Amino acid sequence: MTRRLIQTLGVIVATVLGSVAAQAHPHVWITAKSQLIYAPDGTITGVRHAWTFDDMFSTYALQGIESKTKGVYTRDELKPLAQTNVESLKEYAFFTFAKAGAAGSQKKEKFSDPVDYYLDYKDSALTLHFTLPFKTPFKTQALAVEVFDPSYFIDFKLHEKDPVTLVGAPPNCKLAFQRPTDGSAQAQTMNEQTFLNGDNSNYGAMFANKITVDCP
Repeated sequence: MTRRLIQTLGVIVATVLGSVAAQAHPHVWITAKSQLIYAPDGTITGVRHAWTFDDMFSTYALQGIESKTKGVYTRDELKPLAQTNVESLKEYAFFTFAKAGAAGSQKKEKFSDPVDYYLDYKDSALTLHFTLPFKTPFKTQALAVEVFDPSYFIDFKLHEKDPVTLVGAPPNCKLAFQRPTDGSAQAQTMNEQTFLNGDNSNYGAMFANKITVDCP
């Protein structure tokens, strides 16, 4: 028996693999909303996320967190957990991948550390809010942003209502987004040991939420 510890958003989740490898499927589910933020001069400055965790993960994450009112958690009470979460996100590139430019000549854009982050708790679910500033704000006619976990440990699902919005973008910019096709049945046929190695190490990209902005 081997043990693989996966640190996901500040909470250590222990996954025990026996003689028969565990099936490859998500262990944490996140419903996501995102905003692409522009400056008055038309440069894009960052991406703002709001990620709502499933109730089971939320309950697990809240273990040991004290609150004045049972079942109610304020932002101040959740502040240490929020800080731990955003600090741990860096190891996973914040599960957010951005490229600027037209297809075939795209440039990967890097993010600085998250800012304006906090957690809130409502309807038995934690929501992590944070902003990822680009290291260097830039102008581009075409921008592509993908949100996914390469290991498919976390399943990201765009919110049903207004999942992506532009904030301060030039009026000619057009936003589009694409949800991943349902490949869960295929994922379950692959064990964790397999898809975390070799050619399958980026298996989660099949489940990427894709956001594109065109500013002609």
